Amino acid sequence: MPRVTRSPRNSVYDRPSPWRLLLRRQRRFLLPGAAIGTALVAVFLVGSVIRSAGAFGSGGTLTSLRERLGNGTAAFGLRVSDIVIEGRANTPDLLLRAAIGVSKGDPILGFSLEQARARIETLSWVEHATVERRLPGTLVVFLQERAPFAIWQNQGKFVLVDRSGQVVTNQDVSQFHNLPLVVGSGAPGAAAVLLDALTERPMLAEKVAASVRVGERRWNLRMTNGIDVMLPEGHEAVALDRLIQLQREHAVLERPLAAIDLRLPDRLVLRPKPEPKDGAVTPPIPPAGSNAPTVPVVAKKST
Repeated sequence: MPRVTRSPRNSVYDRPSPWRLLLRRQRRFLLPGAAIGTALVAVFLVGSVIRSAGAFGSGGTLTSLRERLGNGTAAFGLRVSDIVIEGRANTPDLLLRAAIGVSKGDPILGFSLEQARARIETLSWVEHATVERRLPGTLVVFLQERAPFAIWQNQGKFVLVDRSGQVVTNQDVSQFHNLPLVVGSGAPGAAAVLLDALTERPMLAEKVAASVRVGERRWNLRMTNGIDVMLPEGHEAVALDRLIQLQREHAVLERPLAAIDLRLPDRLVLRPKPEPKDGAVTPPIPPAGSNAPTVPVVAKKST
């Protein structure tokens, strides 16, 4: 078996070089020294900014102090090199950039994050925003946009609203033509309950052209064939189920009717379309909520 020769443990080859010995001896002083040096630079920058801003004197505002701090640190490379926007789908890009108020090359410490966030949240599409700095040069904007829920027609104008009834925009509304249409004063804020009930009943929803708010209390449904379905206040879901049963058993939505009144739980009132006389033009369907006379038809209460 071959014999292995080992070098003595205290051989000169095991001894570190003089530079390594020096580094080991000074290592404990390097990190604290670096931290102290960084702190001194920061103190120097802040002190110079305060002096140049004339702090605690006339004109020494927080805004000017921030701007001077930004200009001072920009010399060390703290400038905006990239602006990252996350969550934008419908907010106009030009309006958003203007609200941010910062461009590439600007000092990244020279503006208020809170003020930028507040400006962004004034945009109609934006429900909530967050603005962050990621040093040395990245600005990140997170958007939570309002979700389009319905189109609101009021006084001849069309606007887009979210689920809470907040107006989102009146621009390019036609792009959202698949959304339900609600009409009248107070309709946006009350629409969620009715539209949710219709969504759960698709065989009715596909026949509804518009949901009309009457007296800011209750709803009429204007069907695609022109029939107005009058719903009771606060009991829309029950009335919709009753209408579905009537449609299945009697096809009431296929009949030549002007209105179906479901406001009374124990009776059904149908108003037929007026028959045109010879040579006469068929009169238009009375507007929703009108006081046009009806022909009452008493029917057995639906179960």
